[in-house]
Order: sequence, then structure tokens, then C-alpha cells
Amino acid sequence: MLGKTKTSAPVVEAPAKVGTIIGPGAIINGNLTAPEPVRLDGTMNGDISCEKNLVLGPEGQLKGNINAQNVIISGKVDGDIMVRGKLELLSTGRVVGNITARSLVIDEDAFFDGRCTMSSSQAASSSYIDGPTGDGEDDADDEF
Repeated sequence: MLGKTKTSAPVVEAPAKVGTIIGPGAIINGNLTAPEPVRLDGTMNGDISCEKNLVLGPEGQLKGNINAQNVIISGKVDGDIMVRGKLELLSTGRVVGNITARSLVIDEDAFFDGRCTMSSSQAASSSYIDGPTGDGEDDADDEF
């Protein structure tokens, strides 16, 4: 019809293929290395190294370090997180430990206790954002 716009349904991305799922109630003591995406809804005591994405569900708990491409956290992490891409800390998420990521999103009501280092995809070194300006520049040489 003329003059009327066609409303379309919201675009929903297809869920990514998950290679490893640790379900609710499962308890793992030890390290996990995976070439495919991982979803953790249980409890794990150990480090996770994932070449692709890691999703920590609302019931998921990890006492250990994370090394992955992208990470979404809605559960609890007690350990350091190294992300080559994007880290999303959702409102139910809780992290106690240091974060190194190229991109970081922290929702309102999320909990983060640690230090954040933003890495650059172009530079091998990373800079620590700790200055009073919060402008992303290294303020170590600023005089007060």
C-alpha cells in the first residue's frame, strides 16, 4: 500500500554454535582448554582457555582465570580475565579480579572489583587507564 511503511520484526541473531556446555549443578575441578565456544552454567575451579567465545550464565561460577576471544558474564568470576576482543559484564555479573580487554561493557548493577587494562588491537603493548581525566590517555606523566 502507498503511504504506509512496512513494520518488520526485530532482527534476532541466531545463537552461536557452542562446542562445550557445562550445565547447572556440574562441578569441575581442573583446567579447560577448548577450540570452540564454551558455555558455563555450573561451577568450575580452574582456568578456562577458549579460542573463541565464552558465556558464563547466571548460575555459572568460576574460581580461576579466563583467556578467550570474547566473553559474556552474567555469573560470578573470581580470577583474572584476558579477552582479545570484547568483554560484557551483565547486570547479574560479578567479577573479582583484573581485566584485560580491547573493549569493555559493564551494565548497571554489575559488580567489578579489580583493575582494568585496555589493550589495543594494533599495538602489542597495553596501557592502563588510571588517570583522573578518564580520557583513555596514560596519565602517568601528568603533574598534580
